[in-house]
Amino acid sequence: MVFFSLSTRTLLSTALLALLSAATCLPAHAQRNKKNAAATAPTGPARLAPLYGGASPAQAQALVGTAVLADIDRSFPSRAEASQFFSTKGFQYLLENQPDTAAVRFNLAWVLDAKNPDPYHGFAALMSQRQAPPAEVQAILLQGLAVAPTNAGLLTDATTIAVERYIQTKKKKDLTEAASYAQRAVLADANNANAWQAQARVRYYQEDYAGAWEAIHKGQNLNLSSLDFTLISDLKDKLPDPQGKFR
Repeated sequence: MVFFSLSTRTLLSTALLALLSAATCLPAHAQRNKKNAAATAPTGPARLAPLYGGASPAQAQALVGTAVLADIDRSFPSRAEASQFFSTKGFQYLLENQPDTAAVRFNLAWVLDAKNPDPYHGFAALMSQRQAPPAEVQAILLQGLAVAPTNAGLLTDATTIAVERYIQTKKKKDLTEAASYAQRAVLADANNANAWQAQARVRYYQEDYAGAWEAIHKGQNLNLSSLDFTLISDLKDKLPDPQGKFR
């Protein structure tokens, strides 16, 4: 099984659409001079490492530089809004297959607002594409959940990692962990289609096939693009779709 289907199916689906939508809604005065605000970035390996390779917020600000931060402060109403803008740009660059530029933008977004869940989300996607060890991706997601414990996207991604670990280990504790993340995700946002699909996958491995179909249909009703057809194919072998939608 390919582990990092999560980078495209889960991380870069509803989250990306929401981010792109947010970017287009930035006030005009926030978008003015945005090119100047992002023109300079720290040099060296640290600028490409997730969260500057473990730098403290103060160290990271020093890497960015006071001149760049001052330029950003002049261009945006708040650092939180600037953080949202640059994390959105990070996702855009990720889709355009420019991972290094995406990393720079995600790092800048994190420096501007460490409570913004999107840089963690973005780095998890970036690390997934680069086939980083699952434990490293999980570490980034846990850092994100520490500041945004009810973020459905992060919880969904954490579910995916735990499920994939269970597939490798067959340890019940890994599946229990995945189930906990999945439940938290749907409780955090019952309208998140990816969260329901993640829960469907957990239920499949719990051998709750009827529950898996129920979760699939809930996700399907919210967003067709969330469907995991590999899971659906596997599930049909265990139990025909009770609603008869997938034959």
